[in-house]
Amino acid sequence: MKIICIGRNYVDHIKELNNAVPDEPVLFLKPDSALMNMHLPFFLPEWSNDVHYEAELVLLISHVGKNIEARFAHRYIDQITLGIDFTARDLQSKLKEKGLPWEKAKAFDGAAAIGKWIDYKTFATKDKIAFHLEKNGQTVQKADSSLMIYNFAKIIEDASKYFTLKKGDIIFTGTPAGVGPVKANDTLTGFIENEQMFSFHVK
Repeated sequence: MKIICIGRNYVDHIKELNNAVPDEPVLFLKPDSALMNMHLPFFLPEWSNDVHYEAELVLLISHVGKNIEARFAHRYIDQITLGIDFTARDLQSKLKEKGLPWEKAKAFDGAAAIGKWIDYKTFATKDKIAFHLEKNGQTVQKADSSLMIYNFAKIIEDASKYFTLKKGDIIFTGTPAGVGPVKANDTLTGFIENEQMFSFHVK
C-alpha cells in the first residue's frame, strides 16, 4: 500500500502560501509508516516547532490500474474519507529554500491521519462533496471538491501514468485554504457533509 498526495490543488490555499499555480498535479508520496493510529492522539514531533494541519478528501483505490483515462477513473474509487496531511512547516520551508525534497516534513511517522471510510457511490453529486475541519470546536477549513484545480478523475489519470495504482492505495487530494498550526491539547474533528469522519487530540 502506498499513499499518494496532491499538493497545490486549491487556488486559495496556493495564495495563502504564496506559491505558483501548477501546470499539472503536484505529486508526492508518504510511506505506510506515516499512517496515524487513529485510536491514539497525534503526537507532535520533537524536532519541529510549527506543525500544521491540512484537511483533505482521501480516496481508496479499489483495484489495479495503470495509465487510466480520466473517463474511467471512477471505476477505481472504492471509498472516500477525510484525512489530514500533517506538515512540519518550519522544516518544509528550510527544505524548499535549499531545493530539497519535502519528505522529512510531510512523510514522518503519523503524518497521515484518515477517518472512517464511506462508500463513494453514495454521493449523488461527486464533483461537489463538501467537507470541513474543526479545531477545538471552531471551523478552520471548509470547502468542497468542485473547488479543486484537478478533480478526482484528473488526479487518478495523472498519478497512474507514473505509479501503478493497486488495491488499497490511498490518495490525498489536496487541501483548501485555512491551514494552520496545531499545539498540544488541541482537538481536531473532520466532517464530510454533516457526517463526522474523525476526532482526535494532539499531544
